[in-house]
Amino acid sequence: MGIFNKQSKAASQHATTTVIAKGCNIIGELQLTCDIQVDGIIEGKLRIEKNLVVSKSGRIKGEIYADKIIVNGLIEGTCYANAVEIIESGKISGTIYCDNLSIEQGGKFFGSTHPAEKEQVVELSPRDKAETKPLKKATDKKASNE
Repeated sequence: MGIFNKQSKAASQHATTTVIAKGCNIIGELQLTCDIQVDGIIEGKLRIEKNLVVSKSGRIKGEIYADKIIVNGLIEGTCYANAVEIIESGKISGTIYCDNLSIEQGGKFFGSTHPAEKEQVVELSPRDKAETKPLKKATDKKASNE
């Protein structure tokens, strides 16, 4: 009975890191509200509200949206983030949309960088909905000024 008490329920709600283990291959789209550590291989689209850590054995190919990306493995594709760190054995090949990029000695980056596109980094809902609301407000303000 002790397994199902209130303390164990509370502890499970605080476990907030998803791990893709070495030897695990995923193809598709992932959307997470927690941190994720990739030790395996992912091909596709990742939407992460928090942090993405790509370990030395981790490989990602595709489009990534995250708050912070820390790379010690390999990323091929496009990254949208508030901060990107390429550490000692990390390598990114592609395009980075970020205002805070750091590369440690030994880290490699091949591609281009651009300023962050804030609505794509933070918002997990479809872009059409996010863009519609500000456009309506701007139209309302113009009508009241005229």
